[in-house]
Amino acid sequence: MPILDDQINILDGAALVEVRGQVSEVRGMALRVTDLPVPMGSMVRVLTRQGQGAALAGEVVGFDQQQTIVMPLGFLGGVRQGDVVVAGQFTQTVGVGWSLLGRVLDGLGRPIDGKGRLRDTTTCPLEPKPVDPLERPPIDTPLATGVRALDATVSIGRGQRVGVFAAPGVGKSTLLGTMARHTAADVSVVALVGERGREVRDFITTHLGDQGMAKSVVVAATSDEPALLRIRAAMVANSIAEYFRDQGKDVLLIMDSITRFCHAQRQIGLAVGEPPTTKGYPPSVFALMPRLLERSGRTSKGSITGFYAVLVEGDDITEPISDAAQGILDGHIQLTRELAHRGHWPAIDVLESISRVVDQVTTPGQQSARREVLRLINAYKQVEDLLNIGAYAAGSNPEFDLAIACKPAIDQLLQQGRSEVAGTADFDKTKRLLEALVGQIQEVKRQLAKPGQRVPQGPANSG
Repeated sequence: MPILDDQINILDGAALVEVRGQVSEVRGMALRVTDLPVPMGSMVRVLTRQGQGAALAGEVVGFDQQQTIVMPLGFLGGVRQGDVVVAGQFTQTVGVGWSLLGRVLDGLGRPIDGKGRLRDTTTCPLEPKPVDPLERPPIDTPLATGVRALDATVSIGRGQRVGVFAAPGVGKSTLLGTMARHTAADVSVVALVGERGREVRDFITTHLGDQGMAKSVVVAATSDEPALLRIRAAMVANSIAEYFRDQGKDVLLIMDSITRFCHAQRQIGLAVGEPPTTKGYPPSVFALMPRLLERSGRTSKGSITGFYAVLVEGDDITEPISDAAQGILDGHIQLTRELAHRGHWPAIDVLESISRVVDQVTTPGQQSARREVLRLINAYKQVEDLLNIGAYAAGSNPEFDLAIACKPAIDQLLQQGRSEVAGTADFDKTKRLLEALVGQIQEVKRQLAKPGQRVPQGPANSG
């Protein structure tokens, strides 16, 4: 039985005898502890005021000759040389269960919403063994996200892992909140890693709302909390998602953001003495990313569809974290400032966005319609500059003429009000809208083929 196996593994990781060490020095954000022979990942307690019961939790993150390096899960104020460090659980765990729905937790899995303690939970490992790749069924079922632009042109499958690449301020959180509220998934798990403190409540009340929160679990570790707590928040969210997946549910996992998760690991890596390599990121960052991202996906029991926000620093899509994430994930959604400045929401550049399973989760008819729409969007992009300066002569290129004439209808499909729902759990509705759009395009094409027809010459950014 899997649950019994997990409990046996937890008992195997328990410290059977009390192991104690002493703080020898504090270097940066890390403690150096002597006489503490415990394995990597062990949880410890630093008794900051001996004999008075106060303790600072920490985790073993490395070794330096005869010293054990401990990163605290709190702030170092009050720690002094000679403080006793006591080893605890060798294997980290988190409490999971149905009672977590509608709750807000911190990076340790403790409730912070003032609704009382968690009840009826079971203990699961924080970082379980990876799923055997041969046990992962193919992704062949679409997941309605509630966002027309995605469901029509960048169709997502149940169990897919997708990056949302965006610079700050272009609607990334709003897009993720819309999906969490309106997705066809059974359960949503939201990890807010390294976010500003005010944005946690804002995301819950504004983007999730009561409807979204009723089927969601939120795990938050803000930017002012220790780096190790931010790392742990991401792991806790994954363990919770895996619990619901193993109950046979389709889970939507949203992480905002993977970039700040990597920033936290960079702080830890540099603190334990790793060499900075690519733009200051140590090797452990790029080793930890696939371990985290591969936890999503489909299994024989259920699925975890992962959406991971990636902050594009300096609008450079090739910066190290963005580049590494694109190589691991099953697709990416690109948000651009240009579309956001035009009032085009969601600001999804469908030409630069990719779903690697789109052909497996859509019908041949939808694939043909999608290609037709993308072809016209690309044609309009090519002629846009000429339209802006009034240098394009109608009738010069039939493809451009068709793209110009159909631009308003295409924008009507791709744009969506912030409070507008594209049809929750109704992928077929979006497919019908896409096919109806292609029908309009064919009618416009026939009209333009008639002698004497002129192409509308509106401003290039009229959408």
